[in-house]
Amino acid sequence: MGRRTASTHVARCARMFSALGTESRLEVVRLLLSAHPHAMIASDIKTELRFPNSMLCHYLDKLKNHNLVNVRREGTFL
Repeated sequence: MGRRTASTHVARCARMFSALGTESRLEVVRLLLSAHPHAMIASDIKTELRFPNSMLCHYLDKLKNHNLVNVRREGTFL
């Protein structure tokens, strides 16, 4: 791996760790991992962790933007 490629990789990893940098987002990831290989719908995550909709949406967006979770819509479910 070249120096520039390694530097880019390190920067990407740092952003991913930053996305995981709160207890709440780590709780979301922990819950999703416990359900693996099955998916969870957002309302189940919200119920389990007692997060408001807006907070959960923000957390999922942040994790999705760093390729840490996959979010898909099926009808009215995320």
